[in-house]
Amino acid sequence: MDKVLSARFGKIKPDSVEEYIQAGGYEGLKKTMSMEHLDAIEEIKKANLFGRGGAAYPTGIKWEQAYAIQRGPKYMVCNADEGEPGTFKDKHILAEDPFELIEGMTIGAYIMGAKEGYIYIRGEYAAIQRIVKSAIENAKKAGYLGKNILGREGFDFELKVVSGAGAYVCGENTALVESIEGKTGRPRQKPPYIKNCGLYQMPTILNNVETYSCIPWIIKDGGDKFSSMGTEFSGGTKLMCLSGNVNNRGVYEIPFGLTLRELIFNLGGGMKDGRKLKFVHLGGSSGSCFPESMIDTKICYYDLKKAGFSLGSGAVLVVDDTHCAVDYLKTVMEFFEEESCGKCTPCREGNLRLVEILDKMTEGTATMADFNKMKSLAQTMKTTSFCGLGQSAPMPLITLVKYFEEEFLEHINGKCRAGVCSMSGKAGK
Repeated sequence: MDKVLSARFGKIKPDSVEEYIQAGGYEGLKKTMSMEHLDAIEEIKKANLFGRGGAAYPTGIKWEQAYAIQRGPKYMVCNADEGEPGTFKDKHILAEDPFELIEGMTIGAYIMGAKEGYIYIRGEYAAIQRIVKSAIENAKKAGYLGKNILGREGFDFELKVVSGAGAYVCGENTALVESIEGKTGRPRQKPPYIKNCGLYQMPTILNNVETYSCIPWIIKDGGDKFSSMGTEFSGGTKLMCLSGNVNNRGVYEIPFGLTLRELIFNLGGGMKDGRKLKFVHLGGSSGSCFPESMIDTKICYYDLKKAGFSLGSGAVLVVDDTHCAVDYLKTVMEFFEEESCGKCTPCREGNLRLVEILDKMTEGTATMADFNKMKSLAQTMKTTSFCGLGQSAPMPLITLVKYFEEEFLEHINGKCRAGVCSMSGKAGK
């Protein structure tokens, strides 16, 4: 399989533009500059590239819509605020090959006529911010950023790094642009959408690190070739973050169509200490949890959607049978309780109440009324929360209850089959 994203990992100095060029870098940008703008977008459409940040919107269509907007100035923005627990793929791109991101954004700037771009990197990635800033400076010195790029009169593009401040909600696109503007990172009402009214109320093209990083390869080698590496419904390759109770944790670049079982047991080396797989948490903390019986599902947007799941960020957290589903869920929901921005009541109060109920369950003091209230509250949050954080936060709860309901009911009767929960209170009230 051709590597799209990780081909240069560990083979070049990350901030060396010379080594990047020697390894085939910037061929995509040069080719773009010889093409009609709409032809370049058509190549991206052929690639069947879906957004890699979680929403999975077709990138070619997104860029086509943004290109059609006449007013300006337009901005290129990259969401590198990788705050989803269990997700660390973008970190590897930024640390190992930041130029593929920079080139992808520069290609976008040429197509869209954007003069400014921003890479919003989470504050915890301080060392990586330094690498990216150095790469940007070196690209500028070599004529690949700044004024009259590659000698093309009027092709100007300045790229800046903006540091996040630790707020998970800033991974939401509108909250992210609010943060870049110097405001509190809270989501905006939609519509209008980012492409029409984004940064400084101007048309904005906002993509994830991995999405932008696919663009140079697509332009250089062709959208059809990229698409052929995946499935009919999901083009190209995907960086997957494998963590949890597996032998070989790490980031793997795989072609779409590989099954979760193949990822976990072939690439991941199977379960640690020979334990039994209990469930997989797919797509980050806000993703779905499901048992081993479903891991033969292909890693493909269509197949996963058909099974009722979302690929999300590409995180695969593997949980073995020594863990309690209720205790695990409580940990996840505590994260969302902490990270809710507080703007809307369903998310602010909902996460708080869910943690309270799960606390009671792990202590053995929950009732059937609590259990039913928990399920109802999760559905309310899913349908009425203001942004994607609150809407997706209950997904692990909804899916764990669906597949492990018996375990939740046991907790109401004062029993934890994994022997993890204290059951210190009076059970079965």
